[in-house]
Amino acid sequence: MTPRDRATQIRHLADLSGFAHCAFSPVGRVDRHAFFTAWLAADRAGEMEYLHRNAEPRRDPRALLPLCQSIVCVAVSYLHPTPRPKDGDGDGDGDGIRGQIARYARGQDYHLLLRRRLQLLADRIKDTIGLPIASRICVDSAPLLEREIASRAGLGFQAKNTLLITPGVGSYTVLGELLLDVEVEPGEPAVPRCGACTACLSACPTGALVGAYQLDARRCISYLTIELDGVIPVELRPLVGTWIFGCDLCQEVCPWNAADRPGDPALRPQPRGGTGSASQERFPATPELVPLLRIGAAQFRTLVKGTALRRINRRQLLRNVAVALGNAGTAQEVPALVDALAEPPLVRRHVAWALGQIATREPVAAPLAREALSRALQSEADPEVRQEIAAALGLLSA
Repeated sequence: MTPRDRATQIRHLADLSGFAHCAFSPVGRVDRHAFFTAWLAADRAGEMEYLHRNAEPRRDPRALLPLCQSIVCVAVSYLHPTPRPKDGDGDGDGDGIRGQIARYARGQDYHLLLRRRLQLLADRIKDTIGLPIASRICVDSAPLLEREIASRAGLGFQAKNTLLITPGVGSYTVLGELLLDVEVEPGEPAVPRCGACTACLSACPTGALVGAYQLDARRCISYLTIELDGVIPVELRPLVGTWIFGCDLCQEVCPWNAADRPGDPALRPQPRGGTGSASQERFPATPELVPLLRIGAAQFRTLVKGTALRRINRRQLLRNVAVALGNAGTAQEVPALVDALAEPPLVRRHVAWALGQIATREPVAAPLAREALSRALQSEADPEVRQEIAAALGLLSA
C-alpha cells in the first residue's frame, strides 16, 4: 500500500469513526515554534505556566513518538444553535439574568469524545493495514502546536484571531491528532484567507487581539474566566460582560462562520433541569446566574460532570458569576450577592465589586448594598478583600 493509498484508506476510516474532516501532516520541525517562543517571552501567556514546559515536542512532534512518520489531523464541529431557555433551566424561575458559556463547552466534554473516536480510528487503521503500528493520541492537552500542524496538513488556515478556520466548516471546531509510525501522503499547506477583514480584532472588547494573528491571553475573556485562577483585573471586569466560561465574540463576527451548518450531534447542547439533579449531566447553555451563585460544592461537582467546565473550580465559577452580575445585575440580585460575602476571599473580592456596580446603577439597591458592605468591612480580615470593599463603598459615597 502506497502513502497515497493509505491516505485514501485512512480518510475513509476517519469518516467511519466520526471525523468528517481529516487531513495529513508530514513530520518535522514546526516553523512557527519561534513565533510561539517569542510569544511566551513577551509574557502574553499570563499564568499558563504549562505552556513553558515541554518545548521540544512543540518544536518537533517526534519527541512524543520517536518513530512518527505522519500526523492525522481531525476536526469536529460544535456549531449548534443556542437552545431556547425553558422555565426551570438553571434552577430559576426562567426570568433571572443569564450568563453565557462558550459554545464548545455547552455539550459533553469534547476531550472524551475525541479520544474515544481517535482510539477507534487507530484500531481500525491497525486492523486494515495488518501490521503492528505505533501511534499516539493527542487531544488539546498534548504539547503540540496543533493549529500550525493542522494548517500544514491543509485541514484549514489560521485566522487573524489565531483560531483555525476549516473552509466549509468555519472556526467552531475542536481538533485532535493521531501520530502514526507509517508514511501517509501529506496534504497541501493551507494559505491564510482572511484578506483585509479585521472584524474579529474590532469585536474583542478587551483588546486581547493586539494585532493580526497576535493574542495577548492576559486580556482574553476566555483566559480570564478559565485559565486565570486569581483576581480578574478591575479594569477588565466591565468588559467581560456576562461571559462566565470562555467567549465566542471573535468567532461570532467572522464571515467564515456566517453559514448555518449544524455541528456534530454528539456535541449538541443539552439543557438540564436543575443544579441538584444527579441524573442530568449537561450544563445549561445560558444558565441563570443567581442559582449558580448559591451552588454548593457537591452540586458544583454534579453540575460540571462530563463537561469541559471541569477545567475550573467552584471559586472561579462564583468569581465569574459575580462579575457577570456586576455588569448586568439589578437590585433584585443584591440579596444573593450579599449572601455570597460569606464565600472564600477570591469570591468576596468580586462580590464586593459587583455590589458597588449595581448600587451605582440602581440607587434603590444602594442602602442594602452599603449596609452589607459596611458590616462585612468590620469583620473582614483579608487585606485585599478589605480594599475591594472600601473601593465599593467609596463608589457609593461618590
